[in-house]
Amino acid sequence: MQLNGGLVAHDATAHIEWTDPSCPVARTVDLVGDRWSLLVMRDAMDQARSFTDFQRRTGIARNILTDRLRKLTTYGLLAQVDSPSGKRKLYELTDAGRDFFPVIVTLRQWGERHAFAAGEDHSVLVRDNDARIPELVPTDVDGTPLTSDNTHVQRAE
Repeated sequence: MQLNGGLVAHDATAHIEWTDPSCPVARTVDLVGDRWSLLVMRDAMDQARSFTDFQRRTGIARNILTDRLRKLTTYGLLAQVDSPSGKRKLYELTDAGRDFFPVIVTLRQWGERHAFAAGEDHSVLVRDNDARIPELVPTDVDGTPLTSDNTHVQRAE
């Protein structure tokens, strides 16, 4: 069974002991909340495709990378495809994986503000024309910024 653009929900996640079964944040963290999964997703969004690409970019141990790629493929964020030569498998983002882009951008932007000293060099995310992307800010339909001060969680019954 697939939900919302490819995330496999029934079979692949049936064995998971959810931290908080009714919370979308908790379920997302259960699926992709470890640092290696996040870095693999970051690199997939930056054109990494092969096992070697991911390993070279992250420095992750082969066994851990194998596990994370299997997990992200099982949960429908990545798909395994044949290379043009057919000699090896490559990984590509699924619809669900591409939907994860704003999460990576938001983590990046938070890190730019809070994980670097003033003036410290860091990578930047730019458009194809090399222009920096604007800060992502959730807004209401009228453009009002949404924050923890003007929103709340409505718990499932």
